[in-house]
Amino acid sequence: MRIEGPALLLRVFVGESDKWQGKNLYLAIVELFRQRGLAGATVLRGIEGFGAKQHRHTTRILSLSLDLPIVIEAVDREEKVRAILPDLDRMVGDGLIVVQPVEVVTHRSDGAPE
Repeated sequence: MRIEGPALLLRVFVGESDKWQGKNLYLAIVELFRQRGLAGATVLRGIEGFGAKQHRHTTRILSLSLDLPIVIEAVDREEKVRAILPDLDRMVGDGLIVVQPVEVVTHRSDGAPE
């Protein structure tokens, strides 16, 4: 599948130790995105951050480095992103889900069918 033109960027901010049905939440989210056919996903591990509760997560303090910030990003057509939002809302307890419009200039995979 190729996408070009208007799309949505979906970002999900969670903690590294957050769980969903016994597995790491970020892994469950990536699996959901794959199952629902999103164009792709990337998981980013932060070195420092805080959320709504103002609790600091950092690599600078050993005991806090076990729950670092995680951002899961995906870009796809608006209808696919909007369709997955109710499932994400159920999965993400403490966290943040944001969507913003983007323009896809290039999305390709060598050998992928058009």
